[in-house]
Amino acid sequence: MPKPNSDADQVRAHDDVLGYLLKHAHRALEQQTEAALVGLDLTVRDLGVLRIIAGGEAESQQEAAAVLGIDPTSMVALLDALERRGIVARRPSERDRRRNIVELTSHGRDLFRQAEDRYAKAEKTFTSSLGDAGAAGLRRSLRSVLHNAKDGIT
Repeated sequence: MPKPNSDADQVRAHDDVLGYLLKHAHRALEQQTEAALVGLDLTVRDLGVLRIIAGGEAESQQEAAAVLGIDPTSMVALLDALERRGIVARRPSERDRRRNIVELTSHGRDLFRQAEDRYAKAEKTFTSSLGDAGAAGLRRSLRSVLHNAKDGIT
């Protein structure tokens, strides 16, 4: 038993530390999502890449790596695997032949829609204890925190 006024009195419980909560929430959501994607032969990381390509957030493999915070070399390997499976296609940019444009194939679009539907259901289940308004509030709060962190606001 700790002595009164010991260091243990000043230590926050692990489940009161934001980093712990974010890390473990992310891990739990990722596990549920991976389970939801079984049978589609896609990972959560694959789905993230397909999502930003389908949504027009990234046109090139370099942009995709930057948006997702993935090392460019890892992005090339990820896209190589997706391309071998006929999910994405790369072609040289008409404006800059050194730049590869990445697009979903028709098979890739179909697979993305299936995966995105499964992901949405897994996410809804994951946030069900918050209700729709609470889940929307969580997203808003996290966007705000990320925006401020990117802008260097403390």
